[in-house]
Amino acid sequence: MTAVAALTAARADLDVARSVLATEAVGLRALAAGLDETFTRAVDLLASATGRVVVSGMGKSGLVGRKIAATFASTGTPALFVHPGEASHGDLGMVVAGDAVLTLSNSGETAELADLVAHSRRFALPLVAITARAGSALAAAADVALVLPSAAEACPMGLAPTTSTTMQMALGDALAVALLTWRGFTAADFHRIHPGGRLGARLRRVRELMHTGDAMPLAAPDTPMDRALLLMTAKRFGCLGVVGTDARLVGILTDGDLRRAMGPGLLDRRVRDIMTASPRVIGPDALAAEALRVMNDPERPITALFVVDPNGRPTGILHVHDLLRAGLA
Repeated sequence: MTAVAALTAARADLDVARSVLATEAVGLRALAAGLDETFTRAVDLLASATGRVVVSGMGKSGLVGRKIAATFASTGTPALFVHPGEASHGDLGMVVAGDAVLTLSNSGETAELADLVAHSRRFALPLVAITARAGSALAAAADVALVLPSAAEACPMGLAPTTSTTMQMALGDALAVALLTWRGFTAADFHRIHPGGRLGARLRRVRELMHTGDAMPLAAPDTPMDRALLLMTAKRFGCLGVVGTDARLVGILTDGDLRRAMGPGLLDRRVRDIMTASPRVIGPDALAAEALRVMNDPERPITALFVVDPNGRPTGILHVHDLLRAGLA
């Protein structure tokens, strides 16, 4: 392939990609514009479940359903995915009193969902359907039917599920976030069920990572500089917290302060002479992600941050290496 042909092909690929995204964006805008009180009723039904939200769908709708169930579970709404084919062969036993059922079918006529739908009706379980056909059997059977707007598939043949599954996925996200808000789900709740990975690290509290007690490099304002240098070297944080007679943090002495004060007679001076007053601090219950933001201030980046109680007394110190080891960056 010549360079010209390669460039022409690349441009064609970009045109296809932009067309797909534009087509799916049209579908999402139509979906958002058409939401009404039916969506609120669906949220109320799912929120009223004392058990789990059982999500089910076949084919591409099933794959979307798995993601919706995972998003529900990770945002405070207990959920699981049940394959409709397996449901007909014993997995209906997973669907019990107190559960609500969310089914996905673009046509609304997916035969494999019949047994699960019948089960939900037999035991009076709330049933919410996501479908593109208001007059379908699934919509008729559901307590609430969330009907997708008519929108072209992004596939040039109009056959492969593209726009339709994008709308299903987005509507599932909308339900999950509405339920999250309804439940008052907080960052602390999120952390409890996301303990692993970088996200879990960002949701850890400062108190979980800070150094306390004798590990803290602390000195009084009248400490001689030769003694201060020995303390800084021994503690290895590159700084020294300065505490007053009331045990409150009144300043910090850093490597930068030392460089700026370098000159004859440095060792004859006192800590208070060259310290930085009113240093940046953080509370022990702050998120580790907030500590990282404070340290990464583009105007004044720092590598260590003292942790203080409500009265301004140091209870710990946090180094940027602690955040790196925890997986925040």
